[in-house]
Parts: sequence; C-alpha cells; structure tokens
Amino acid sequence: MKTVCLLLKAPRPGTVKTRLARDIGPRKAASIYRALVEHQARTIPEGWDVSVHFAPSDAQMEMETWLKPLLLACPQFVPQCDGDLGARLIHVVRTEFHRGLKRVFLIGGDCPGITRDYFAAADSHLDVSDVVIGPATDGGYVLLGLKAPYPVLFENIAWSTASVLDQTLAAARKISLSVALLPVLEDIDDADALKRQSKLGVTLL
Repeated sequence: MKTVCLLLKAPRPGTVKTRLARDIGPRKAASIYRALVEHQARTIPEGWDVSVHFAPSDAQMEMETWLKPLLLACPQFVPQCDGDLGARLIHVVRTEFHRGLKRVFLIGGDCPGITRDYFAAADSHLDVSDVVIGPATDGGYVLLGLKAPYPVLFENIAWSTASVLDQTLAAARKISLSVALLPVLEDIDDADALKRQSKLGVTLL
C-alpha cells in the first residue's frame, strides 16, 4: 500500500508562508498557500492512500472541510505532534508504518513541480532503493519516500537551512541506506519563486 502524507498547516493568515507574507501581506500569502495545496492535492496518483497530518491540533474540521472534496482517496486526518520538524516527521512515519503500510511518501503542499509522473518515478525508485528524495533548490527536499521509518533521517538536522539535504544523505550513509535522487524542484517560499511558477495562474502584483 502506498500513502502520501501531506504535512500541512491550516491556511490561517499570519501562520502560513510567512516569508511570502513579508512580500505580499499575510492574507494574500494564505490565499496563495491554499492554491498551492489544492494544486498539490490534485496531483496525487489515483489509487494511492492519503494522510493529512495537520497543525494546529484544533484544525481538524477546518482541514476536512477544505481538503476532503479535493482528494480522490478517502483521506485520514491526523494532528501533528508537538516538537520541531524532526520530531513531527518521526511521529508521522511511525504512525503510518504502524498501520501496516509498505511505502510512505512525505510532502508539503508548496511545490507545484510535483506531478503524478514525479510520484510514479519516486515509487519506481523504491523498487531498488531504501529511500527516495526529491531535492529542493534551497538545499532541502520536496519529497521523501521510505519503505521503513528510519528515524535517524530526521534526527539532528538543521531544519530550514541549506544543509538539510546533505545532512539527510549523511544520516542515510551512517546506516548504509541506499538513496535515489529525483530531479531538483522549487518550493514556493517568496514572491520571486511564485512568479517563476506561472502555470499556477496566480496573480501576485
């Protein structure tokens, strides 16, 4: 069974896309975040399961009302635990593999370059590799695919820095995991990045 885990925040102004909000204001940034997530939701392959891991914990009804109509699968909605991103990712993968899943793909909602073909390529790589990663232009990653929890991949990582990918690869090498890399894609974190993604049809200025 293949599951896409969407790690998302409720699209509330002032809490999402804070870098973008500095350029265009919190309300417009929240609106763009919604558009990015909706775009991403529509690219998940048919037949794959979906789990939405959301924050804050009081947002379940808000997230279900927003996303259930967009997702082909009948998604699960799970509140994220407390802690830094590493702790939350460990909790996500342990929760998902505890359900008996065979493959888990972790993504956010702000990379319009992830397509169904990109998911298919990630899935194919897991036939022969332990881990598959979609690198981001900022030094992080936009997708991480796993066949087991591997908590070491999320420990002692300098999140939100340009060294995230390198540190993740180093962690994989420590326990002799084989890693496949997908093409590099761009997250939408600021106004310049959004302008480069004209295919979304979002007018900024």
